[in-house]
Amino acid sequence: MHPRGHDGTETLEPDACDAAGRAIREGCPGVPLGFSTASWIDADQSRRLELISTWVERPDFVSVNFADPDVAELCDLLHRIGIGIEAGIWTIADAEALADSAYARRVVRVLVEPQEPEPHDAEAAAAMIGAALDRANIEAPRLYHGYGMATWRVIEFGLDGGWDIRVGLEDTLELPDGTPASGNAELVATAVGIARKHRRLPA
Repeated sequence: MHPRGHDGTETLEPDACDAAGRAIREGCPGVPLGFSTASWIDADQSRRLELISTWVERPDFVSVNFADPDVAELCDLLHRIGIGIEAGIWTIADAEALADSAYARRVVRVLVEPQEPEPHDAEAAAAMIGAALDRANIEAPRLYHGYGMATWRVIEFGLDGGWDIRVGLEDTLELPDGTPASGNAELVATAVGIARKHRRLPA
């Protein structure tokens, strides 16, 4: 999840993050909790590290985008304070950066998230990223998702490979036929239907 401040923008401020963490854990006990640490939330690396280190209601894991600068320093902090690392991989270069890092065997999951808006291009990028992870023998679980209408093609690709998927309003506002989704529930129900067709879930 992406905690937000009073002005509606994403934040790493401990008050907002701790409140969000408590609310999720009270409402959904036992569900693993993850936050984002993206550099667009706070571009000041020193401040970003300081804020994360002061969280009290710490999530189980956070996403670390390997396209961001200084990820090694962030990963070192997370490892020290006991927060799991989900590697956000957008490109082959990101996959190679993960492979070359000290955390290639220490991430809890790899989030494969091609940025290409066209479905065919996003699927091709997902395939190339997956191949790069395979070459590096990165065995962590993978979760595939895309953006916009490419979301559904990437979900199909992830299911074909036997991997996990995700969907939500952060990814797309539209159903596979291009009609607007009524909300997260309809997006999730559609993804569940696709997973059942791929025999990833019981009918």
